[in-house]
Amino acid sequence: MSTLEKNLYTDINVPANKKPQAVPESRAYRGFSTVNPESDSFVLYDLAIIKQDIINHFHIRQGEKLDNPEFGTIIWDLIYEPLTEQLRDLIVQNVSTIINYDPRVNVKEIIVDTFDKGIQVECELTYLPYNISEFLRLRFDEDAGLIN
Repeated sequence: MSTLEKNLYTDINVPANKKPQAVPESRAYRGFSTVNPESDSFVLYDLAIIKQDIINHFHIRQGEKLDNPEFGTIIWDLIYEPLTEQLRDLIVQNVSTIINYDPRVNVKEIIVDTFDKGIQVECELTYLPYNISEFLRLRFDEDAGLIN
């Protein structure tokens, strides 16, 4: 083998196949939830964690939180009561207080109604950091608990 042939093999360089690195998404809110057993990850981001925080707030009866007895919802204590206009207004006020407790969300409209065995609350929410609106339906069932 000649010197030229030997140098030919040393001069050939195959560059490594570099994959373009993904730009990490900017995620403003990050949290942890074990509610969904079908999920492969317990980490939630942005809209999902905001929504889960609101749902968690509705799982707490008012008076259950030791350091803040005003925290939570009154709906659990009203499920077996007849839904009068006065009671409906009281629930709307409580739901508005709960949702506006989170500074990342604003509530536009709240509709309170009954369904088979409980109370249904429909809210139009606006996620302020994203300017996204959506409806959230919560059902407080006397047998099953909170169904969303």
